[in-house]
Amino acid sequence: MAKIKGTILVNVERCKGCDLCVVACPSDVLALSADANNKGYNYCQMAQPDNCIGCAACAYVCPDACITVYKVKIEN
Repeated sequence: MAKIKGTILVNVERCKGCDLCVVACPSDVLALSADANNKGYNYCQMAQPDNCIGCAACAYVCPDACITVYKVKIEN
């Protein structure tokens, strides 16, 4: 049976660092970056990308639709 691996793509310039996605992630994948975007906000990033299951909880709670979730099947 194939495993599913997830990954996200964050629109860094739209992200305002509200931290809702970090709290919503059940796998503790996300964290706010120490770097800031052009507007001065610390944006969301994948701190532990190997733990992402592609559940899209982060994308559902993002008020600015900054997150796109991708799922990939991994054959064992």
